[in-house]
Amino acid sequence: MSEGEAPDTEWVTAMATIEPAKIPFGKPAYTVDDLFEFPDDGNRYELFNGSLLVSPSPTPLHQRVIRRLERILEDALPLELEPLSTVNLRVTDKDYYIPDLVVVREESSESVGLMFSPRDILLAVEVGSPSTRMRDEGLKALAYARAGIPLYWRIEPDEGPTLYVYQLNGDNYDPPTAYKAGTIASLTTPFLVSFDPAELLRGRR
Repeated sequence: MSEGEAPDTEWVTAMATIEPAKIPFGKPAYTVDDLFEFPDDGNRYELFNGSLLVSPSPTPLHQRVIRRLERILEDALPLELEPLSTVNLRVTDKDYYIPDLVVVREESSESVGLMFSPRDILLAVEVGSPSTRMRDEGLKALAYARAGIPLYWRIEPDEGPTLYVYQLNGDNYDPPTAYKAGTIASLTTPFLVSFDPAELLRGRR
């Protein structure tokens, strides 16, 4: 396998039941333009070096984590920043992602069209599940670091939940710092925010 070539693993290829008659499987490499031809079937389609990543719709608990975190960030962020969920992130013609949550400058939200670029993203967040953990821990960390995104958070609900914070150092992320439920994650870059990861799974009552 040559440098930059996508590894041939189960978490780089299709990961959900989809309609094969409508999707041209077997292509050597997909592009962002190809995704516009895919069915609107509830699955999430992403690209890593031209390889297709497919994930099913998020579960209710997955959505709860995103919503709770979005509210925490909304309250903590300065007025010039805002959190947004499930945005389009185009890195190259063959690299395209849909982070669960991002933090961007408000001016970027007002000027961007259909897709953000990596320079717009201050923080990318992925909420894990048993089917996506390997992808979020390995591939997404690699992809977001290569794209130059300064901060990446990975949240694992099955661990309490646990928040993993990755800081960019050159072209790679340093090993993540883990914040388990019951502890306070006090973070200072690129903004100030403090919260217990346990808050992300709490119900409204």
